[in-house]
Amino acid sequence: MDEQEILNRWRLVLGKYASEQISFSGNSLKFMDMEQVLDYLYEREYGEEQGIRKERKGGSEDSCLTVPDWLLKIKKLFPKQTVEIMERHALEKYQMTELLTDPEVLKKLEPNKELLKTILSLKHMMKGEVLDVARELVRRVAEELMRKLEQELKTSFFGKLNRNISSPVRSVRNLDMKKTIRMNLKNYDKEQEQLILKQVYFSSRMKKYNMWRVIICVDESGSMLDSVIHSAVMAGIFAKLPMLDTKLVIFDTNVVDLSGYVSDPVEILMSVQLGGGTNIAGALSYCEKLIEFPYRTMVVLITDLYEGGGYQNLYQVSKGIIESGAKLTVLTALDVNADPNYHRGAAAALADMGAFVGAMTPEELAEFMGRIVGG
Repeated sequence: MDEQEILNRWRLVLGKYASEQISFSGNSLKFMDMEQVLDYLYEREYGEEQGIRKERKGGSEDSCLTVPDWLLKIKKLFPKQTVEIMERHALEKYQMTELLTDPEVLKKLEPNKELLKTILSLKHMMKGEVLDVARELVRRVAEELMRKLEQELKTSFFGKLNRNISSPVRSVRNLDMKKTIRMNLKNYDKEQEQLILKQVYFSSRMKKYNMWRVIICVDESGSMLDSVIHSAVMAGIFAKLPMLDTKLVIFDTNVVDLSGYVSDPVEILMSVQLGGGTNIAGALSYCEKLIEFPYRTMVVLITDLYEGGGYQNLYQVSKGIIESGAKLTVLTALDVNADPNYHRGAAAALADMGAFVGAMTPEELAEFMGRIVGG
């Protein structure tokens, strides 16, 4: 860290009242924004003195932030762990409850994935009209995510054209040129030197599948929030596919089976309780009970593999699933970036047992499942 960076950080610690002694340098605009959002929250520490300090500054302050502006800004400026600390301070230490008590604040926010994550983190503190508004925002964001992902996921899942099955759907996209030429060679007109097509053949884009059961088992700890969101959306999409019997289980130290709501991502997301401990072995033990036909079952475990219930228990139940003939897939991240943060020792041990271990985007998971189901 260079001297300029050190001075800028000290200025953030000391606050805007140190501006005459230390000024920001380098990328000063970013640090000025950081100071603004820090001041919005931590100036409350001065209590009654806050008004006096504002008077001393006269009319030279930046324009006042609102709670929605503040929430959006801190997420852009600070690491996730820092944001979580600031949100906790805002609610618990400074009773900044506007987000939890004023539905008008929520209504002004632009529905997006970041807002969805904020609502899921704080919904346990909401009630009444605020909770109703929050649920509506969750619905709008979840539907938009499904709209964007559904066609891509289905295309990835079904894969390439199956050239062995003729299709009743007649389109240029499905035209099987090789088969059409081969089957019409007998109609070749030697005098005109042209091939007469008495029948045109088209290829099916989908194989005939026997039913597979896919059990999606999701760690709902706070660090897995992006993966939880995409898991809920993907479960909703998979539930529409006729060749899949989709189950959804979420867990921390407890296990909750949300299979009855698998087609409703909003209900799933509003049921998530972020935080708490993690008992992966317990969750997999429950999933093991859902396996009826092992050779047509895939268990997709989505977790960072930081186990709270003992790794030997985790390895034992994982081994049992694999040896039964079911396919165990462990995803250390499931989101658009597929950026994993996971226990590498546990990942290596599970991979050695025969589990597939990796991080995937939703499209990659759909393609992966499509290969297995269609294999």
